[in-house]
Amino acid sequence: MATEPRYEIAVSDDRSLEGTLLVGLSNFGLAGLTATDHLLTQLEFEQVGHVRSRNLPTVTPFEDGTPRWPIRLYAATDHDLCVLVSEVVVPVWAGPALADAVGTLVASSELEEIVLLHGVPFPHGPDEHAVFFVATPKYRERRLDKSEFAPLRGGVLDGVPAEFTTRSLDGELPPLGTIVTPIHPPGPDFDAAVRFLEFLREGYGLEVDDRQLRERSESMNRYYDELADRIETLEAESGSPEERHLPMDRMFM
Repeated sequence: MATEPRYEIAVSDDRSLEGTLLVGLSNFGLAGLTATDHLLTQLEFEQVGHVRSRNLPTVTPFEDGTPRWPIRLYAATDHDLCVLVSEVVVPVWAGPALADAVGTLVASSELEEIVLLHGVPFPHGPDEHAVFFVATPKYRERRLDKSEFAPLRGGVLDGVPAEFTTRSLDGELPPLGTIVTPIHPPGPDFDAAVRFLEFLREGYGLEVDDRQLRERSESMNRYYDELADRIETLEAESGSPEERHLPMDRMFM
C-alpha cells in the first residue's frame, strides 16, 4: 500500500561497514540519543549515510540555519563500529519498517552484531540505577557472559527493540543486545546516558570522556533541588490549605 511506512538507508560512502552497529533512538529520557551523540563528538566518526522515510511523521533538525537528516549513519575510522542515530521518534508501529531497512543494510555490509541503547521509565529504587540487558543467546555469549551486567528480570519489549530482537532470534538480523537502563522523563537524563557510555567503555573498549555529561547532570540536579526548595518555602509561607485564601469552588453547586 502507498500509505505503508517505509525507511531507506542511503549510504554515501564506499568504505566497508563492519563490526558492530550501535543504535541510539529518541525515546523517553533521550538517554540513548544523548549517549550516542556524545560518542560521535568524542571519537573520530564520519557521516557515511542517512535514512529517508516515507509516510511517517518526521522533523528536520538544523543548526545555524543548516538543516540535517534526522536519522544518520556514521562510521568510525579507528573502530569496527557504525552508529545509527535518530533525532526523531520512530513510532511503535513503524518498527518493522526500520528493521527492514537495517536488514537491507546488514545484508550489504560486514556488520556482525547490533547493540541498541534503550532507556525505559520503569519503577526502580536508588540501587537500581544500573545497566541491564535483554540479549539474544549469541550476543550474550559473545559480549555479556563474563561481564558484570545483569539481565533484566522480566517484562516485554515493544517497538523497534522488539522488532529487532525478534528478527535476530529468527536469524534475519545479526546477534543483538538491547541495553536497558531506567530513566527519569522527560529528560534528557544525563545520568542514564553516562551509564550507557560506561557500558560502551567496558563492553567495547571505547575511550569516551564523559565529564561534560556528568557536569550537565550535576547542574540539572542542582536546578531541581533548588526548585524543590523554593516550592517547599512557598508552601510553608502560604500556610495550610485551610488558611489559604482561595476562590470558592462552585462547580458542584
